[in-house]
Amino acid sequence: MDLNLQFPAGWEQARTIKFEQGFTSPAPRDFVGFGALSEPESLAIYNFTLQHNFSLILAYHTQGQEIYWQFKDFNPPNSLIIGQKLASVSGYRLANTPYNSSFAGYKDWFIQNYNLPGYTIEAGIRKKSTFYFTI
Repeated sequence: MDLNLQFPAGWEQARTIKFEQGFTSPAPRDFVGFGALSEPESLAIYNFTLQHNFSLILAYHTQGQEIYWQFKDFNPPNSLIIGQKLASVSGYRLANTPYNSSFAGYKDWFIQNYNLPGYTIEAGIRKKSTFYFTI
């Protein structure tokens, strides 16, 4: 179960995209689950957020030295400026979220629900893979 594809911010769209990519059953990544907030870990983060008055959130992931700051056409006040500052101090690139990853994330739900800045920080190092085939 991909716990960051569990939030009620375009969950149905995420399901459609991931199912079209072949992620239709439990797997280490990209399976959206059986419904938004169906997993206890995602539900715990959701409830924790509802119980607090956060002014912004950071969601850390490990897929490659980028910061995603947008969700659909939401534009919370100062979100771009804060994102640019985060990128400047981290050395990471401020980027638009790729369409196929644009739905059902914690950042997405936070932005949609509160109209406040939210960021997914991809903190890992992207490695290029080399595959060798013998025919």
